[in-house]
Amino acid sequence: MSTEAGSGLRDDELPGLLRGSLDHCVKCTICETACPVSNVTPLFPGPKYCGPQAERYRVADEPSVEWSVDYCSGCGICTQVCPQGVKIAEINAQARNKIKREHGVALRDRIITRPTVLGRLGTPVAPVANLSLRLRPARILAEKLLGVHREAPAPRFAGRRFSRWAKRHTSPRTGRKVVYFHGCGTEYYEPWEGEKVVALLEHNGFEVEVPKQDCCGLPLQSSGLFDDARRTVLRLARALAPFVRDDDTIIVGNATSCTLMLKREAREILGLADDPALKRVSERTWDICELLLDLHDRGELRTDFRPVNETIAYHAPCQQQGHFIGKPALDLLALIPGLEVREMTARCCGVAGTYGLKAEKYEIAMKAGDALFTQIRASGAPSVACDSETCRWQITHATGRPSVHPIDYLHRAYGL
Repeated sequence: MSTEAGSGLRDDELPGLLRGSLDHCVKCTICETACPVSNVTPLFPGPKYCGPQAERYRVADEPSVEWSVDYCSGCGICTQVCPQGVKIAEINAQARNKIKREHGVALRDRIITRPTVLGRLGTPVAPVANLSLRLRPARILAEKLLGVHREAPAPRFAGRRFSRWAKRHTSPRTGRKVVYFHGCGTEYYEPWEGEKVVALLEHNGFEVEVPKQDCCGLPLQSSGLFDDARRTVLRLARALAPFVRDDDTIIVGNATSCTLMLKREAREILGLADDPALKRVSERTWDICELLLDLHDRGELRTDFRPVNETIAYHAPCQQQGHFIGKPALDLLALIPGLEVREMTARCCGVAGTYGLKAEKYEIAMKAGDALFTQIRASGAPSVACDSETCRWQITHATGRPSVHPIDYLHRAYGL
């Protein structure tokens, strides 16, 4: 078996932190109750069954004991709710990797897990690419040939890249630097979100650096392509690490799934805890709302907000909650005069990155998110705030309501 640089682990071995948590499972079934997938389909019998229970029967160099773990969406809710601290979602991710190594990976999964490749191909021909994504015959053909569901939410290419705007933009020198990790969603689909992040940070006295960067590897990891995911996240870590050599500079990102990948998931799931570049990046990475709320708690956030007289719904996505930082966006939005925020209590939108794009999982994803979609419609709010771009695209697809990052409202309230 191959050994990845810096990991010291074989591909068929669970990191000690994950395997060591197995014996803490008391079979209380709290994870089963909270799981959005097992509650809507019999194809996934539940995180306890596929995770701690089945893991005891998984033996290195022997075939997988069950296949249903591939229907785990990787939302991470089971790990969040476990009262014993069992790393259930992480164990399931490792089990999926074992299945993929045994049975191979579909061409579709090799394509849709590479947003950088798709973005670079689609951006120069954005009008044609976007038209093909809207044409039903093209979507039906994609479903038949690749297994991407014809109704799955497909974001529109912006036709421009955020990094090119950043290269032309000069951030004021303030002596207080922050490194911006923008992620693929901002780079190719929502470059205006990156521009707003930069404006917010500069308004609060930061000089913003935008290093050359690439994908974090999360889509690859989520589909069980661990070797590719390791190479991708380590390449990113080595691009970012030189910018945080001093003790004061931090990395901030607005893609909450991607920042979680850097903070924790790559080190735990991919077995890269000992890689020095990733360790440095992990310790310095903040979510944008986490950082802004921390500034407010220290009395350093500018609060010269103008009224925004609107009512919005807010959904904290699964990956944001996986940071274990609470819901900082709610506290920040509460600072804006006139803004009424209605918090949604449903846990999951169902899409889980690329999970809801797959033909065999699309209906499961829509059912998993139905409670959230129902709450949004019942809220009466004409728009939705959500920290994750794939969740925003899913929400808009299911409800017809526009969905934006919470920073959009802060940007408007600042009058930037």
